Amino acid sequence: MFNNKTILITGGTGSFGKQFTKTILDRYEPKKIIIFSRDELKQYEMAQRFNDKCMRYFIGDVRDAERLDRAMIGVDYVIHAAALKHVPIAEYNPMECIKTNIIGGQNVIDACIKNGVKRTIALSTDKAANPINLYGASKLASDKLFVAANNIRGGEDIFFSVVRYGNVMGSRGSVIPYFKKLLEDGEKELPITDENMTRFWITLSEGVEVVINAFRRMHGGEIYVPKIASMKITDMATAISPDTPQKLVGIRPGEKLHEIMCPKDDSHLTIEFKDHFVIKPTITFSHKIDFSINSLGEEGKAVEAGFEYNSENNTIWLSKDELLKKIAQAETEER
Repeated sequence: MFNNKTILITGGTGSFGKQFTKTILDRYEPKKIIIFSRDELKQYEMAQRFNDKCMRYFIGDVRDAERLDRAMIGVDYVIHAAALKHVPIAEYNPMECIKTNIIGGQNVIDACIKNGVKRTIALSTDKAANPINLYGASKLASDKLFVAANNIRGGEDIFFSVVRYGNVMGSRGSVIPYFKKLLEDGEKELPITDENMTRFWITLSEGVEVVINAFRRMHGGEIYVPKIASMKITDMATAISPDTPQKLVGIRPGEKLHEIMCPKDDSHLTIEFKDHFVIKPTITFSHKIDFSINSLGEEGKAVEAGFEYNSENNTIWLSKDELLKKIAQAETEER
């Protein structure tokens, strides 16, 4: 699929971008992989690891529409991973979050359409479903933009979809490295926001597979939600350090007790497949598609009215041993 193709990753020096690049280089022979990001140091460091002749490192910000337009000349596939993701920082700097996550998202869409990019996947988050903080609200707006972009492409062979998943093990800002750092620094207790709190968890390699499969499955306009495991925060803390006491510190501003990936209000749009859900677009002008059959011929079925997929009602749960195996896998991926 990616042989002799040009791929651009916004925010490409992040955890996802590096794992996606590694996977593509291992499996395919791309024409170019363009890493589009703001930080020259991170690009320099990534170039020490990924220096294949197909690699291109392009300094730019998704807020800069002209720079995006230049970067996307000749590009076949785009993964939009750039975002401001830190919940408290977004609350304190709301307009900066909006400029990157919403306006930046529209800039990506415009550049893709102008340059005839064939397929674009935007990465989203469980916090975009029924959001209660600005980060989640900005990603919901971004999701809506990428879904609606299919209605302004005209008759061109240009399609946009979204991949939404939960917390990534080992990624920057994740609770797992945070807990480990506390223990390394000699903390005697691990802070727990609520003893009933649950979260969805996915490894970087699993996230990459979801995106690759979305490219293969997409019609355009879908929000892809993988079926991934949940775990209670208390169980996670116990698995990481069984003998360390836990202290309740209360839910932080903008934080939910349980995360949602398929909201109840979207149940009439949600289709269940073997290993994922698809949330259909509410409006389709440019193409009439049966979203219950994807481009690979896989068939799904509509969920029941009122269905909600959240980290509490999930049927897939991580055991403590499974968590430790996935943490070890995540640490290997980061090296």
